[in-house]
Amino acid sequence: MNKIENIVDSSGTLLTKDALAHGFTKFQIYSFIEKNNFESVSHGVYVSPDAWEDENYILSLRCPQGVLSHDEALYHHGLVDREPMQKTITVYTGYGTGALVRDGVKVFTVKKELLSIGKEEITNSYGHKLPMYNLERTICDLVRSRSWFEIQDYQTALKSYIVRKDKDLNKLMEYAKSFRIDKKIREYMEVML
Repeated sequence: MNKIENIVDSSGTLLTKDALAHGFTKFQIYSFIEKNNFESVSHGVYVSPDAWEDENYILSLRCPQGVLSHDEALYHHGLVDREPMQKTITVYTGYGTGALVRDGVKVFTVKKELLSIGKEEITNSYGHKLPMYNLERTICDLVRSRSWFEIQDYQTALKSYIVRKDKDLNKLMEYAKSFRIDKKIREYMEVML
């Protein structure tokens, strides 16, 4: 017979929807959660008390429409060397963000049609697949939200991008046009290249 503990993932996370899909009743699920002292981190998302909490994974489960961005993407891509102090995510304008903001997440919004530009799936150090913006979209976000960044981090990220062998300036300009910052990006690139 199947046991609920068999569907708890390797990081100690249990999703109610997975348990229901495996045929467990809500009563069985909540009994398991209570008996094993799992903690609710979001609607339908529970973590084991001895789990190493993967905050970005939990955030992506809480906000499946969102994409990890800004500080998170800068750090992941090695454009800054300081780990983010605050989780950052981008969602489409109109998405309910109140609970995320109350929990200390920095939320950026874009028009729905711009949300998927540069979105890719990365695998983090915990082995979880997460939605995150690619290198060029991250640079566009950096320039679009420059007042949000400390000047030192801003300059470091731009300089780090310029010296990368895997940069794609054509893709960067294509994205920049979508966000109407192509003139600004071109100015930066002319100065730095």
